[in-house]
Amino acid sequence: MSDAKPIIIAGGGIGGLAAARMLAIKGRRSIVLEQAPEFGEIGAGIQLGPNTHRMFDRLQVTKAMHEIAHFPEHIIMMDSLTGEEVLRMELGRRLESHFGKPYAVIHRADLHKVLYDACASMEEIDLRTSSGVTGYTDNGDSVSVETESGDTVEGSSLIGADGLWSKIRESIIGDGDPIVSGHIAYRAVLPIDEVPPELENWMEDVVLWAGPRNHLVHYKLRRGELFNIVAVFHSQKYVEGWDEYGDSKELFEHFKDVRPEVQALLNKIDVWKMWVLCDRIPVKEWTKGRVTLIGDAAHPMLQYLAAGAGMAMEDAVCLVDLLEEYDGDIERTFADYPGKRYMRTGRVQLTARFYGDIYHAEGVTRELRNLLLGGKKEGNPYAGVEWLYGKNTGLPGGA
Repeated sequence: MSDAKPIIIAGGGIGGLAAARMLAIKGRRSIVLEQAPEFGEIGAGIQLGPNTHRMFDRLQVTKAMHEIAHFPEHIIMMDSLTGEEVLRMELGRRLESHFGKPYAVIHRADLHKVLYDACASMEEIDLRTSSGVTGYTDNGDSVSVETESGDTVEGSSLIGADGLWSKIRESIIGDGDPIVSGHIAYRAVLPIDEVPPELENWMEDVVLWAGPRNHLVHYKLRRGELFNIVAVFHSQKYVEGWDEYGDSKELFEHFKDVRPEVQALLNKIDVWKMWVLCDRIPVKEWTKGRVTLIGDAAHPMLQYLAAGAGMAMEDAVCLVDLLEEYDGDIERTFADYPGKRYMRTGRVQLTARFYGDIYHAEGVTRELRNLLLGGKKEGNPYAGVEWLYGKNTGLPGGA
């Protein structure tokens, strides 16, 4: 199948490439307009739940993802003041048997490269760099997109995959800047042989050390060759962006009372990159005529549920599935698509905020958290994540 005009995708991140790949699998052409001079990703590790692996199957990239990912044995929450183990969830074969798909972790850049390579191999996809979108015109039966280079690109429609600070969202929803949470994330990676011996008991796990108004997460990446570290704390000091240098002095001040194991890991890092955590209040309308949004442009979320990349890929697959179901009817597809997604993505947005409160609890709230989460539980050990990882009707591909 070949459209008279390609679908234009603004943004060559994970969501944009997933949309292009899915369209190409269905024989539909797209032009991906990336603002940067080359395609690539920055950032830290990404946790890949079973729902995300179902999207890999649909995008036909599962084998490549599994070759670069790491598959941890447990998710563990530790109290960073006392060293108490608060919560442990088994991953590995037990989780895969329950959900039908595994749980893995991957570097954001590795995930992006797999998607990019998959897209670059398909003649239906036109990948363009240095092509940031500055505006567009919906012509009724097509869309004209203006870029920073002064070019005008003609397409049948426009998908805004331009992230947290989406310019396209502003023209559709007009809700101003994202909401700054007051939480700052610092990230770094270590070669695996430089991880301090104090952490040897947790090398095969995803571990979250929860402290008062802070937390630290660590796990292996890139087939176990790297060690990913993300430290988050409350602060009003920030600059916009994903790749700014962090202030080590401020970081250590916020983590000065934590356990020696955490201190030992922090002391290994000389250079940190930082970003401010932002989100938005969930909305249910992401479409205007022949223009719609996916991923963070539609529903930016705090990182506490580790679900942003998965939601972006689900958006892409859902959108293309609808386009197939409606026999290429763009306006009907774009009009109906947000209704298939907003309750799920809104739940992730709001639950992520709640998890941030849980991770950073202090005083009596912290003690209650440890008591309630640490209590012996009968029945399904995955009951709390069934809604996110399980097969839910209404999701693409029966996921």
